[in-house]
Amino acid sequence: MDLGIRGRIAVVAASTGGLGRAVAEALAAEGAAVVVAGRRGDLAVEIAAGLPEAVGVQADLTAPDGPRELIEAARAAYGDPDILVLNGPGPKPGRAVDLDGAGTDLGSAVDSLLLAQQRLVAQVLPGMRERGWGRILAVGSSGVAEPLAGLVLSNAGRAALAAYLKTLAAEVARDGVTVNLLLPGRIATDRVAQLDAARAEREQRPVADVTADSRAAIPAGRYGTPEEFAAAAAFLCSAPASYVTGTALRCDGGLVRSL
Repeated sequence: MDLGIRGRIAVVAASTGGLGRAVAEALAAEGAAVVVAGRRGDLAVEIAAGLPEAVGVQADLTAPDGPRELIEAARAAYGDPDILVLNGPGPKPGRAVDLDGAGTDLGSAVDSLLLAQQRLVAQVLPGMRERGWGRILAVGSSGVAEPLAGLVLSNAGRAALAAYLKTLAAEVARDGVTVNLLLPGRIATDRVAQLDAARAEREQRPVADVTADSRAAIPAGRYGTPEEFAAAAAFLCSAPASYVTGTALRCDGGLVRSL
């Protein structure tokens, strides 16, 4: 299938590793000009150098001017973005009962998982609407569909982002802009490895046993690969996906059992 994004300009947030990097590579393989972004600018530049058409940009999206500076760098390199992939590092694990009364950790999670992403959207949305074409895709979590034990900060922040994006999708659909989420389950990334290790430490069990239990809970019987996730992301950013909007698609091997 021709995804129809050759020559389109794509900004992929937090794309120096994990799922973000896989998505950047998938979009580049389809002919998009990709802006690779991350706090480690040197790594972003290195990754971009290995892609067909890409530029690496240092970006701290939690800084007040971070989203604006990233989009300005994208415009300087290629022009106004057509595709925006929202992504960010997951907050630390934790239980709801352990949150402090000041809400410091929760506020930090909302800032990185919602406010920073909304600031990015605000930078690109007017141009997308004027041109009558745009793709906004958020890398979320299966915790949006089914809150995950021990990840209260991620559950809360990502659910808030999902609510914002669902609302936005209906408001801009007639302008040719689609807004979707892609929810990973257990994908073999460093983040998932860290969560498995944290669980093993909490439960005083070998990591291998924790991983085996996780795989057994997945109908597919295995963790997904970043490439599998990125293929689904590339489709949602494509021209043929023009009638798919306001959707949270799961890429989880059947992990979440609800429809």
